[in-house]
Amino acid sequence: MKLYSLKEYVSLLEEENLVVSSQLYGQDDRKAQMLTYNSKEVIEDTMFICKGAAFKAEYLEESVKQGAICYVSEKEYALSKEIPFILVKDIRKTMALLANFYYNEPWKDLTVLGIGGTKGKSTSVYYFKSIIDEYLEAQNKEESAMISTIDTYDGKERFESHITTPEAVELQRHIRNAVESQIEYLSMEVSSQALKYQRVDGMRFDIGIFLNISEDHISPSEHVDFEDYLSSKMKMFEKTDTAIINLDTDHIDRVMKEASASKEIITFSRNNESADYYAYNIRKEESGIKFYVRCKQFDREFTLKVLGLFNIENALAAIAAATKLGIKEQYIYEGLKKARLKGRMESFESKDGKIVAIVDYAHNKLSFEKVFRSMKEEYPEYHIKTVFGCPGDKAFMRRKDLGTVAGKYSEEVYLAADDPGSEKVEDISKEIAVYVSAQNCPYEMIEDRGKAIKTAISKIDKKTILLVLGRGRDSSQKYGREYISGPTDVDYVMKYLKEYDEK
Repeated sequence: MKLYSLKEYVSLLEEENLVVSSQLYGQDDRKAQMLTYNSKEVIEDTMFICKGAAFKAEYLEESVKQGAICYVSEKEYALSKEIPFILVKDIRKTMALLANFYYNEPWKDLTVLGIGGTKGKSTSVYYFKSIIDEYLEAQNKEESAMISTIDTYDGKERFESHITTPEAVELQRHIRNAVESQIEYLSMEVSSQALKYQRVDGMRFDIGIFLNISEDHISPSEHVDFEDYLSSKMKMFEKTDTAIINLDTDHIDRVMKEASASKEIITFSRNNESADYYAYNIRKEESGIKFYVRCKQFDREFTLKVLGLFNIENALAAIAAATKLGIKEQYIYEGLKKARLKGRMESFESKDGKIVAIVDYAHNKLSFEKVFRSMKEEYPEYHIKTVFGCPGDKAFMRRKDLGTVAGKYSEEVYLAADDPGSEKVEDISKEIAVYVSAQNCPYEMIEDRGKAIKTAISKIDKKTILLVLGRGRDSSQKYGREYISGPTDVDYVMKYLKEYDEK
């Protein structure tokens, strides 16, 4: 990877009219060996980025002691010794450009698929990755990379994620890792926050998928209103070569108008036969969900082994993307059939068949509505009980939305912790409970998720779907600023179903 001098970074930012002033103290030709905004990552010859409302001068002092040779900031700091600096107008836009430059525009060296929307991004990433990996395995090539809310894999690192789209510095590092690992494809979720705060500026997506839109992430720390949320989502199209659009989404006229910023538009739908990729004859069978897809290239049947009829939309998006990239039908079919998603519509059944427990990451109004409606359709003879919570410090509208939807469809609701952050779980649950009870649905507040799941299972006496929503296979919860490790919802469900079976 080519390294650049401090004066080259100044020139880059001057070209974008971002530089307020700079002082390199004669170190113009010194090359940055590292780029970071985390003082704990600083090594010798690091360019350090000062960002964030919580940034403190001592972070910069610590970085200088560790070997930082230059800092980039929106303000000048008084330091104990002369350190080169670049003062800029917009640190977020600057950070994306610096990351892209430092890592040598790595996205140009592989095929990048970006997926946006309120619901289904993770599932679509997994579907696409499963298809591409089926194709790559047949060619004896390295598996594809992914960046999602659930997992990240870049050829060098594989870990459970805590954020949908990482900051620009981490994002470009992951892409560079993928390139250096000889990986050819990357599928990634693109959040509204990533677009609003310019984490993906300076790069392009070979394919950008737009799944759907509904109100979410509305809070002082995220999006002030729905228009801010929607307009942020729409920014992906100007960075996209081929846009793949779900014609069944709300606000489709606005979406199609914004998508014209892409070089090409491809559509898919379950309801509109004029779509480029149209799904029909959808049915649930013992072997899974079966459906036909009609497009210019083929008209054939596909199979999904994952519960939830709503997943057809995610599969359609993956089919359209893979076909656009020239992947043959056989790999698309086998990839979708083999696709398994950790924490997505994972089902577990008691031996007597009375309980079907389903664990899913559903955490907003749209995902809740689709899960409940699908369960009503797929299990019409079953009653529904639900365990869920809402996060603290953000997306406050979810408390009303999720409480209302869960209360409408459930016979009983158990409110538990879900990343409470700085808020008290009891306060969050009380707020949700207002909307659950407004639907004449009984509820119980049990902070510990394990106890909530155990209690729900112990009280089941008839054929019941137990929906455990929001956390999937997440193995930690955010309390304050710390992530506390513990069992996943899947772990709890399996443990307490086993106890139920052994009674």
